[in-house]
Amino acid sequence: MYSQESISGRRRGRTEPTAEMLSGLACLICGTDYRSAPAPEAVVVSHRDDRRLLACHGTCARMASGSVNGLDETPLPLAERVRRHQADHS
Repeated sequence: MYSQESISGRRRGRTEPTAEMLSGLACLICGTDYRSAPAPEAVVVSHRDDRRLLACHGTCARMASGSVNGLDETPLPLAERVRRHQADHS
């Protein structure tokens, strides 16, 4: 597993989230695109501007929130996240 030092270093070195990450369409840590990934389990790890930021369950969630399960919230369905993203960027 990752050490606290490597997790902290990853947090410090992160760039700003992309539009897809802010819309919940891509993992906040590894960038996996949930629209094309074969059934990834995304969990809510943070909030930004009234949006739920998501990460892959496990290592990515732990790196983003400190817990492999993220926050105790259910992400919106993928179709709803895609619809909102398209509405925001059209």
